[in-house]
Amino acid sequence: MSANRKAAVIGAGIAGSSAALGLLDAGFEVTLYSDKSRKALRDDVPATGTAIYFGKPSQEADAQIIENLYGEESFTDGFSVRGYNPDKTPLLSFDVDFRYFRAQAVDPRLRADDRIGRFIERGGTFITEEVNSDKLDIIAGKNDLTLVATGKGGLIDIFEIDKSRTVYSEPQRYLLTVNIAGLPYDSKAFDYRSKVGWKHNLFTSNEEQGEIFVGGILHKDIGHSWSILGFATPKSDWRRRFEEADDAASALRIFNEIFRDYFPEDAKEIAKFTLIESDPHSWLKGAVTPHVRKAVGFTKSGKPVAALGDSAIIFDPIAGQGAQNVSIQAAALVKAAKEHKGAFDAEWITRQFDAHWANHGYGATEATRLYLGDAKYADHLKALFPAAAVNERAGSAFFRFQSEPSLILNLQTKEAIERYIENETGERFDELIKRFKPAEKFKGRE
Repeated sequence: MSANRKAAVIGAGIAGSSAALGLLDAGFEVTLYSDKSRKALRDDVPATGTAIYFGKPSQEADAQIIENLYGEESFTDGFSVRGYNPDKTPLLSFDVDFRYFRAQAVDPRLRADDRIGRFIERGGTFITEEVNSDKLDIIAGKNDLTLVATGKGGLIDIFEIDKSRTVYSEPQRYLLTVNIAGLPYDSKAFDYRSKVGWKHNLFTSNEEQGEIFVGGILHKDIGHSWSILGFATPKSDWRRRFEEADDAASALRIFNEIFRDYFPEDAKEIAKFTLIESDPHSWLKGAVTPHVRKAVGFTKSGKPVAALGDSAIIFDPIAGQGAQNVSIQAAALVKAAKEHKGAFDAEWITRQFDAHWANHGYGATEATRLYLGDAKYADHLKALFPAAAVNERAGSAFFRFQSEPSLILNLQTKEAIERYIENETGERFDELIKRFKPAEKFKGRE
């Protein structure tokens, strides 16, 4: 292995900064390109989700790049779930521990900034410059390995959509999210839903409208804070409301109104949230079409470059698989590059992505389809939700797919998912289902 191999990474979000730091520590001479300064990346852009890592696989992969910097209180360990019928009446509820190694939600701007800081301190070169296709061709010609972790500058177009691995042709959910303050991290936060207060995230759904996640997140400015993420179905009232958001204040107002109108039991607690005054970019709205692209693209003169993170696979965020996919893909790519002694050609790039797809990416896309309520997994949800309502271990088994998404690949039939529930709970599936009764009333904040 040559000690002076050169790598370039385009894009300095979590994916790009992780790969750049990892390659630098692996002995590469690395240049990280961003269209924004380090300060702007931290303070002048919105948080793209919660960058949540569920369980050990993603956290152990990330630890190969950088140690955990965020302390014990950055972890949550379960979910409080409430499901409502389309007419807003209660359907089911359960409050469960993950029964795996916790989840960690950290502002993606903070995660990326910490990596960029380490990268610069250790001798990496950080360049603030917009990279278009012409510039990419020059960069690829000067480096042994070039990774593209951004779609800006038209760069995403060099990676062809892989139709054999892409399921959807339009967005499945419309997103509105806001980071807020106002509630302490203690056992009293949402204690009428959760036996351990803030340690359990909230997941509340209306069968017709969509889903809302509420959970703790470590914010870049104030530390302990909260995030609300709403996922609206395409033709819903929620989607119409989401489109009216134009700043953090309006986003928070919209969520207060939705909880008042659809989930009144939680409305008083949600009303306690306040804006993070230091962060006008603490909100985001939009939609993505989930898709998979070919792992290798070619510059104008035919040089191969590799897709990384969202440039390779873009997930609907409902299952929290985006950041996890990044951590696992980046760690595997760095390890493979460190061990490789030949050219980083198109064949090598494709081989690495195919291995990642088999190990994690495919499972993560299928688990996301499960949480989206895709018709392919209708029987799974009909089994998992009522079982979870009567047995906590079934609820934990449902959320295990977020930590180990590839489990779903071996559970493709109704019979297989029922056996999975039986194995996880130690009960016969038919006996579990007999005990399920729709909820009559949900408790709220007095």
